[in-house]
Amino acid sequence: MESRIAEAPTADSPEGEPVIVKLKRGFDVHLYGEAPKKVHSEVSVNRFAVQAPNYLGLAPMPKLMVEEGQHVLAGEALFFDKNRPEVLFVAPVSGELIAINRGERRAIQELVILADRTIQYRTYDKIPSLDSSREELFAFLQESGAWSLFRQRPYNLLADPDAVPRDIFISTFDTAPLAPDLNLVVSGREAAFQKGLDVLVKLTTGKVYLGLDARGNAVSSAFSQARGVQKIGFKGKHPAGNVGIQIHHIRPIRSREKVWTLGVQEVITLGTLFLEGKYDASRIVALTGSALDKPAYVRTYAGANLGDLLKNQGVAANSRIISGDVLSGKTKTAEQFLNVYDDQVSVIPEGNDYEMFGWLAPMSARPSTSRTFFSGILPFGWIYNATTNTHGEKRAFVMTGQYEDVLPMDIFPQHLLKAIITNDIERIEGLGIHEVVEEDLAICEFACTSKQPLQKILREGIDMMIKEGL
Repeated sequence: MESRIAEAPTADSPEGEPVIVKLKRGFDVHLYGEAPKKVHSEVSVNRFAVQAPNYLGLAPMPKLMVEEGQHVLAGEALFFDKNRPEVLFVAPVSGELIAINRGERRAIQELVILADRTIQYRTYDKIPSLDSSREELFAFLQESGAWSLFRQRPYNLLADPDAVPRDIFISTFDTAPLAPDLNLVVSGREAAFQKGLDVLVKLTTGKVYLGLDARGNAVSSAFSQARGVQKIGFKGKHPAGNVGIQIHHIRPIRSREKVWTLGVQEVITLGTLFLEGKYDASRIVALTGSALDKPAYVRTYAGANLGDLLKNQGVAANSRIISGDVLSGKTKTAEQFLNVYDDQVSVIPEGNDYEMFGWLAPMSARPSTSRTFFSGILPFGWIYNATTNTHGEKRAFVMTGQYEDVLPMDIFPQHLLKAIITNDIERIEGLGIHEVVEEDLAICEFACTSKQPLQKILREGIDMMIKEGL
């Protein structure tokens, strides 16, 4: 079983040395295509989109507050949820609203903005001080559009405006394949990050927990010297950087409890709002993958058009574009847009070529948890040029124990997923569905001999629990 801390020994002294949690299970997927540690500002993106499906829990037909052809400011409200009209969703940039794209049953998919050359920001009559009541801070965050920065566990939904979170969690490092270096992301934005933490402390009745990289890498002083928060170090392989794994080992979510999570860049946006009085949705995005001639870090805004982001990076033919990492990201086309919470684009070769004789033939090194591959038994690490090929068809969902070998959580993921398939709600709840979201089981899907779509199955289970009110 993994080590777990119910309460950090330094709880009465948030400024003390962080507790270190050592994770024994996990698996690192090393791929070609890492971006050099330098941010390029010259990328030119003209179109940005606010994508309603990115906000889980939002009604499919939110109420529009704008119309095509209208000029909007960065931070100006675009729509709101009819079930929660106080929560506004705002534009990441200023410019002309050139398209309102709809899907099935006219559900809103995206609002596309042609950005101004110089971003103009909405102004606010009054920015509340940190001495304001929690209710006043909540109201301002909802009206300003900053409420969409918060995601709620269980289920990774939009935060409930009627509930005060038990705790708030932030992971300051990412262990996914080719993930961006968050030390680089926070460089130069340290004051905004700390201000964001100061705001978060006022929003919860519990603590703000900061997950730190304890694997021996350099850690930005913005993280290691953060004030007013509880710092916990994590040492181990992927998914050690997932905030869900960190919640599980710090203070697991009990029945009916709610906690919030944010990414580092969301905290910076929050802090900038209170420091400078503007909704700054700027993002540093890592463009990665072996199908790019020039992987790079670029500075842009949330919801950037992927074709614009990648137009100077030398995208190889027959490649797959992924918003996010290769394990848990979403497949996109060049005409689509970066998902709102993503700070990485992965581009890898398509695996639609036929593999003659399959596993019977000699094969090149490929990432795998199996030690039957030559690369799996050598003592030194390999970096792989992987494709999207799953190297096999969907098979019977057999019990293998593989998931437990790579998931550093004290739950039984295979039993949970089979309970979802059989609609056994009582077992689903008892087996820990409140503790996991798709990104947490992505490494299990990678390792799965049965080639099962585990993340899809889990989301179906989550939707079932929401429908049942559990």
